[in-house]
Amino acid sequence: MIASRDRSTCVSIRSTALPETFLAAFDNLPSPPQAEKRPAVDTHHGISRTDPYAWLRADNWQEVFKDPSLLDPAIRAHLEAENAYQKAAMADTEELQKLLFAEMRGRIKEDDSSVPMPDGPWRYGVRYVTGGEHPIHFREPREGGREEVLIDGDREAAGKAYFRLADVSHAPDHTHVAWSYDDKGSEFFTIRVRDLATGSDLDDRVENTGGSVAWVADSTGFLYTAVDENHRPNRIFYHRLGTKQADDRLIYEEADPGFFIGVSGSRLNDVIYIGINDHETTECWMIPADDPLAAPKLVSGRRTGVEYSLTEGGDVFYVLTNAGGAKDFKIMEAPAHAPSPEHWREVVPHRPGRLILTVSAYRDHLVWLERENGLPRIVVRDRITGTDHAIAFDEEAYSLGFHGSLEYDTDVVRFTYSSMTTPTELYDYDMRTRQRTLLKRDEVPSGHDPAQYVTRRIQASAHDGETVPVTLLYRKDTPLDGTAPLLLYGYGAYGISIPASFSSTSLSLVDRGFVYAIAHIRGGKDKGFAWYEEGKREKKTNTFRDFVSAARALVAMGFTSHDRIVAQGGSAGGMLMGAVANMAPSCFGGIIAAVPFVDVLSTMLDETLPLTPPEWPEWGNPLASERDYRMIAAYSPYDNVSRQAYPPILALAGLTDPRVTYWEPAKWVARLRDYSTSSAPVLLRTNMSAGHAGASGRFQRLEEIACEYAFALKVVGKS
Repeated sequence: MIASRDRSTCVSIRSTALPETFLAAFDNLPSPPQAEKRPAVDTHHGISRTDPYAWLRADNWQEVFKDPSLLDPAIRAHLEAENAYQKAAMADTEELQKLLFAEMRGRIKEDDSSVPMPDGPWRYGVRYVTGGEHPIHFREPREGGREEVLIDGDREAAGKAYFRLADVSHAPDHTHVAWSYDDKGSEFFTIRVRDLATGSDLDDRVENTGGSVAWVADSTGFLYTAVDENHRPNRIFYHRLGTKQADDRLIYEEADPGFFIGVSGSRLNDVIYIGINDHETTECWMIPADDPLAAPKLVSGRRTGVEYSLTEGGDVFYVLTNAGGAKDFKIMEAPAHAPSPEHWREVVPHRPGRLILTVSAYRDHLVWLERENGLPRIVVRDRITGTDHAIAFDEEAYSLGFHGSLEYDTDVVRFTYSSMTTPTELYDYDMRTRQRTLLKRDEVPSGHDPAQYVTRRIQASAHDGETVPVTLLYRKDTPLDGTAPLLLYGYGAYGISIPASFSSTSLSLVDRGFVYAIAHIRGGKDKGFAWYEEGKREKKTNTFRDFVSAARALVAMGFTSHDRIVAQGGSAGGMLMGAVANMAPSCFGGIIAAVPFVDVLSTMLDETLPLTPPEWPEWGNPLASERDYRMIAAYSPYDNVSRQAYPPILALAGLTDPRVTYWEPAKWVARLRDYSTSSAPVLLRTNMSAGHAGASGRFQRLEEIACEYAFALKVVGKS
């Protein structure tokens, strides 16, 4: 929780008592499950706290992630009882959920296909078939000819309760593809290799990996990241085709558990990158792609707070970095034979407020994606003349996605454009002629008329005078007289910005009179890198206050009223939900928290958990620092549940989730029931066969969204 003086932020707007009409939606519910209390005490820095629900954390959680049947029967029984209660509470919305599901499915072109991307003699793409849950990866000859199926996701998923197809990477000589999958939801990926001449997999099976590969130049093997028992990627191995995993050669091992590592190839296929990072520091090593057993070469040693990444540009490397105080990043150039920092030369200078997000190089052009004043644009530079030009659009709020090209010797790159009202459009862009070619516009089979909708961006005044952008979508005929229900989405962590992009699922709310709003709060990089810094560690509470400020502004501007706002966020955005529930419960008519990171203090104290050491720079290290302990303890949602009237809350979890473990929402829900003075229900839905991302199939996921939306409609009386 923030501080007691902040908890009253919205109390003056309306009473803390919840509306009777609102609560009537959940009349006649059975009694909720009562988790057994087994008090456990932990002490750090001389501070003791008691956790009555610590037992919900399975001691054998590592084994459960790989085999969910090993879960303690008492824990399983409690989670299943919670699922039964949630189902009973939402029983009267079952037909609504089916209708929502049908609507959302009707907006998906079931037999959709990507526009294949050229690479050498082939073009590679992804498609779906009618009724299919998973992607089918294919290729076709570049000059025309018959399609070849590489990996059929539906076929591979057959008979599995959970299946996620991850990386599908073709070898440089186009003879094999390495493909990886997760069939537990725990993100331990298995890599297989398919011979494209026979269509059969080799005997090679590489398990417990991060899922991606980097092929060596002669296509005889690949490098991959191994994941340890605590689900941390900490070693890079070389696997030669036709051999066993036990024979793989260790290339690099990271000793510091606070850093993750990954491996990636390059467009020219002459170097393989090993990237090492936490949330504020990076380090890069390189290996010749034609000599994978060579000792990795360090580019620049890690320096706290300094980030950099490399992309090839022929005889040079381009380096995107924040070194030297370039908070919003700059682009440097270095000779290919000497890429260390003393040889870096500035080519795109740092400009405060203009955040450079990514850079890509081609034979004649340098391209980067940047964001300024909350809007993205793509900038193209002619490497010969040094002249720049930009690709931008005129809408008040929109999203750009830069896809680049698989090839280096090309004048054509690919990007996507969408807005809250405009379905995604895919373009090829000729960097020389500056001509855009529309390749595809996402089809909405059930129909969509952008002219019937309005997208706007407003500015909410924050507690400290900052302005928080809020993007809105609503129908033109929605009355903006303070009575419209509103779903307010927020995230606000890790520097992740939420784009103002098209969402066909949100139309099921908008077409029922909802205003759909995204609060671009601090903790993301929507307004530059400083926007991120102002929402982390000791300034984390700005994230929560910004969200409440957005809610207050929407009410003050006459869009809605507080009891008609449903707040929604997931993962770190779920922490946001827990924090604002403690801080200003009367500001919201309901709260949806998906895989919510709500037990922040306990998780940051548990260095065995997958993400804990690498995330100390983001949240603080309460093991090492009493100051950090007290800082996190002051807002950690689970630790700050208090005796007050909470609105209805729906929490969602995944049993095999390695990012936000299932016991965080389970404990939080139990404690909320202990303390809430209202009769509003607190519901928990745990997917017993999935992880952080929920159901893996494209339609299965819609069933989960339908449940969330039905909850939102129910709490505002529109079910």
